[in-house]
Amino acid sequence: MKLIPTVLCGGAGSRLWPVSRELHPKPFIRLGDGQSLLQKAWLRGAVLPGVAEMLTVTNRELFFKTDDEYREVAAIPAAKDLTNRFILEPFGRNTAPAIAAAALQVAAAHGEDACLLVLPADHLIADQAAFARAVSRAMQLAAQGKLVTFGIQPDAPETGYGYIEADPDFVFSLEGSGEEECAGLAVSRFVEKPDLEKAREYVASGRHLWNSGMFCFQAGTMLREMQQHCPDILAATRACLARSRIAEGKGFSQVDLDAATFSLVPDDSIDYAVLEKSSNVAVVPCSIGWSDIGSWTALGDLTAPDAQGNRIEGEVTLHDVSNCYIQSKQRMIGAVGVDDLIIIDTPDAILVADRSRAQDVKHIYARLKATGHKAYRLHSTVHRPWGTYTVLEEGRNFKIKRIEVKPGASLSLQMHHHRSEHWIVVSGMARVVNGQQELFVNTNESTYIPAGHRHRLGNPGLLNLVMIEVQSGEYLGEDDIVRFDDVYGRT
Repeated sequence: MKLIPTVLCGGAGSRLWPVSRELHPKPFIRLGDGQSLLQKAWLRGAVLPGVAEMLTVTNRELFFKTDDEYREVAAIPAAKDLTNRFILEPFGRNTAPAIAAAALQVAAAHGEDACLLVLPADHLIADQAAFARAVSRAMQLAAQGKLVTFGIQPDAPETGYGYIEADPDFVFSLEGSGEEECAGLAVSRFVEKPDLEKAREYVASGRHLWNSGMFCFQAGTMLREMQQHCPDILAATRACLARSRIAEGKGFSQVDLDAATFSLVPDDSIDYAVLEKSSNVAVVPCSIGWSDIGSWTALGDLTAPDAQGNRIEGEVTLHDVSNCYIQSKQRMIGAVGVDDLIIIDTPDAILVADRSRAQDVKHIYARLKATGHKAYRLHSTVHRPWGTYTVLEEGRNFKIKRIEVKPGASLSLQMHHHRSEHWIVVSGMARVVNGQQELFVNTNESTYIPAGHRHRLGNPGLLNLVMIEVQSGEYLGEDDIVRFDDVYGRT
């Protein structure tokens, strides 16, 4: 049976602000080993036996960033020849539409017997071998027509997770094992995030597992269950796919969902839309070192503590400080006489929170979003298909950026109504279109783009192009761009 690991990369990760932003969400957070949560999720599926194809469902604006992340880790032997397929959403509609689109695409490409392994992009699993064994069990159950969930053996009365109540009297055995070895259990019910007292009851009962949000099922099984329990979501998703653009190449496929018809798809989670209504759900209990990294406390726990219980990332000087998590990737932080704090420093925002209130960071994110503050959406360094730009300084009628362009990449042919630009090449060589003129600008050279001129910046070299851009004018917003030609389809 063909297995298609399917990575769901969405959500804002609001509890991990200020590192997580709308256009740099939680899956892109880098851990201490240099890999992002998204890269780890992709590798988790890519190295499973027999996998030849990976599918990712993500936001259209995150596609190039996601593709770059995969390219960094795709050189490992087990993942070298994999096909990467993408389904790009114009906006989020929760997990049920995402899984419906994935199941429809997999069924069309590989038949209804093909098996999807749904993996959230922002979780961490420490024990890959145990995970692979759990997937093998789940695939056996999926082959029997079950919708399979992965239930995590709880080691604490956690109130931040949903729970699955399993039926220990209804055991699914492994086929051909020669003994009654358990592959999984029937699911009695799904339970919402409980209060502390109820969570203690669940752990003590021995019947409850944490709901990991990972699933395994045959494409045809899920489509039949959706037809029964949420036919409106399935029909609307099918109609959207019929109107969507598809691009294919060697080892690559991309479905760009049509925004107008996707807006008509009901917004719902797969748990509510299908799993909680179905009588055909099994759970595989497992201990795989799983965490959803749902707060700064959880992320901090990945760093070893010092003798005072402090967990430190970056350059930090402490005096009489205990049980704090402090992260600073650029600036030095000094702390004196504080306990039980979370301090997260980024170039444009700092978070200070009581460790016991880590879950409440989402309220800061929500307030910034409600007021339209740019710190909820973007970092000072912004990723684009062609590279990155970093706002170094801005004031009345001026803005200074550091721009880095990948080898062989180019920005759109564009024009600005309200600003002019001065470009100074720091390293590399730039190919510049400026009005009717085309020229090459080398290191330590500069050029000037007047307002109203059509222009384009490209990197013809083999190394990254780094330059400083100084903008001047009465309006310097990013929306003052008229695009005439763009290789990334943004005209």
